[in-house]
Amino acid sequence: MWYLAYNVLLILASPVILLVMLAKKRCRRGFAERWGFLPAAPESGHGPVLWVHAVSLGEVVAVSPLVRALHQRFPDYRILVSTVTETGREAVEQRLAGIAQHRYAPLDFPWVVAKVVRRLDPDAFLFVETELWPNLLRTLGRRGTPAILVNGRLSSNSFSRYRLVTPLTTQLLDAVTLCLMQSERDAERIVALGAAPKRVHRVGNIKFDQPLPDTGLLSRGAVGLSDTETLIVAGSTHPVEEEQLLDCYRTLCEERPELVLVLAPRHVERAPAVEAAVKKQGLQAVRRSSLAEGTTGTSGRRGPRVIVLDSRGELAGLYRHACLAFVGGTLVPVGGHNLLEPAAWGRPVLFGPHTDHCAEVAALLLSAGGGLRVTHGAELAKTIARLLTDRAALDRMGAAAHRVVAENQGATGRTLAFISDLMRERARGRDGVRRPTALAGTTR
Repeated sequence: MWYLAYNVLLILASPVILLVMLAKKRCRRGFAERWGFLPAAPESGHGPVLWVHAVSLGEVVAVSPLVRALHQRFPDYRILVSTVTETGREAVEQRLAGIAQHRYAPLDFPWVVAKVVRRLDPDAFLFVETELWPNLLRTLGRRGTPAILVNGRLSSNSFSRYRLVTPLTTQLLDAVTLCLMQSERDAERIVALGAAPKRVHRVGNIKFDQPLPDTGLLSRGAVGLSDTETLIVAGSTHPVEEEQLLDCYRTLCEERPELVLVLAPRHVERAPAVEAAVKKQGLQAVRRSSLAEGTTGTSGRRGPRVIVLDSRGELAGLYRHACLAFVGGTLVPVGGHNLLEPAAWGRPVLFGPHTDHCAEVAALLLSAGGGLRVTHGAELAKTIARLLTDRAALDRMGAAAHRVVAENQGATGRTLAFISDLMRERARGRDGVRRPTALAGTTR
């Protein structure tokens, strides 16, 4: 009944879905793939397939160390990573070149996913951070293909939405072989939605295992900084939040004109709008794309200015040059973004009250003294001003933030161990030693 209702609604919405995909330029690429028409090349050749689904950039970044580990552990497998967004595709092609091939995720129409699953014939399906697609999971389950939730989390909003359709969610989770969750809260929530407790395990957050970016990729000179200037980086920012950050920066510059602010909008296509907002505040705006290595001596740009990061893949490395960082999506009710990127460099991490998407990491940083929570832009300005007068406190905060990262690593290894056990059991089942269905109850 629930599947029927879902599919009826999906079919009724299909004209709108089609129009949106045609209207949005970023959705046109991979249009045929999304409807199940796969090119031949990635599926040609030999060897079983591991299919990893990561929606967008953040999920690809998170799962990349695991994909590399899978490649090393199972060299005979072909690994396909599917995404929904263009930024996700770019991340796969940049970070996993020679390791995995990219595919656009199929739309969740039953005939589309049936065609794609039949074509790919994956040995296992891994999906990141609780992307529950009913027809895809149902199709995989009917074929006996294990579906593994990795780095699973359930925000309060997602949990509330799923609870509205608990009968459907219970059926969906019955098709999931393992739920490898980030925290105890996430584990408890997915059990409350209907997952069998024996299939649910807390393994930690694989984002703690992210390697630091190549330090040679981005220098201070690349963003036009002189040796006497101090950088503050505001990463993954959103509208409304950016206005508060600009007000904060103007206040700080009255006493500290050596400060330079980097604004890195969460969606890079918003860079022109962010640049316009900066100029509206009467501040000097500089696009990252307009800067070249070593331009500090020739560009003529001095004094307070806001660098708008209109490039992809550079934010994580840029945190290295900051005296402190603010992570966006937290002054507005978005839920927060990656607090670990600046912490990994040993930088103090500031954020707003809305951290539901990164609640565990925020709590760890606050408890260790590596992060500070502010309620609005005015408080942020006062907090930064206070920290800038006490560099010893800044250093202590940065060291504490780094310890949080170091002390919570290892989730990738634990996740890989569960997957390896499952794959061994499947191999035994194919050899007639044991049936694959026994895998569903794998525990530790």
